[in-house]
Amino acid sequence: MAFQPRPLFPERSARDLYGADLRRYREAAGMSLSQLGEVLKFSKAHLSRIETAESLPPEGLSEKLDAAFGTDGHFTRLYPLAILEQFPDRYKRYMELAAQAVVRESFTEIVPGLLQTPDYAEAIMRSGDPFATDEEIEQKVAARLKQQERLRSANPPRYWFILDEVALRRPVGGPIAMRDQMQRLLDAARPPHLTIQVLPFSAGAHSEMGGSLVLLTLPGGHVVAYEEGSRTGSLIEKSEDVAKRRAYYDHLRALALSPEDSLATIGATLRGFDHAARPVAEE
Repeated sequence: MAFQPRPLFPERSARDLYGADLRRYREAAGMSLSQLGEVLKFSKAHLSRIETAESLPPEGLSEKLDAAFGTDGHFTRLYPLAILEQFPDRYKRYMELAAQAVVRESFTEIVPGLLQTPDYAEAIMRSGDPFATDEEIEQKVAARLKQQERLRSANPPRYWFILDEVALRRPVGGPIAMRDQMQRLLDAARPPHLTIQVLPFSAGAHSEMGGSLVLLTLPGGHVVAYEEGSRTGSLIEKSEDVAKRRAYYDHLRALALSPEDSLATIGATLRGFDHAARPVAEE
């Protein structure tokens, strides 16, 4: 079967137009991605992602494209629009990239969705949207649990979770839900492709207080970051900005407890919630 290039949507955004024009001029010049990559001294995989608007064009590429295609500054003029424009649906875009990731590293102040039990997930959903109907909550919980299937797939990504200690202490859903959630964390940490660390209160203030940070390493080694607050999220793709988030994350990893000490802390927290969940003996 002949190779079919992925469809492009230049009308969707300036970023998509940049990628579509890259393909249009490349094909008009009779060049493959590999050939263009050799001319530009640029990765074929990265050029492919730029064509399909999966990656932002880096600084300096536009001038090289104009020189290679003789386009009289077309890409140079389009570049500022392409990088300033936010992706039309950032969270959808993030989820698409997360599904492709070969390594996923995260910091959260709650138990991350990929590790949540149904009861914990329901409590989080209800607190986040107290006016949602039972049916809406049920649908959201089902969608969250569906995302967890990749952890148990035949060839899962490498996962690294850093949890703020507050994620262990805040009684989301009550002591029974928290006891079961702590057990879920202990069980999840058994496979070699998944590591959990706890960032203790004793670490003090840090760069990600009040939010969460995810780093996604895609096939080929390209990395993107996603930052999220209580109501908003930002997909970060510029290499220098992603590098800053990498530095922030590595600092958190250094401050966190070792994986072994983290599991011991989770186990102690489980025992505390287990004790709180027991009915009070009658006098």
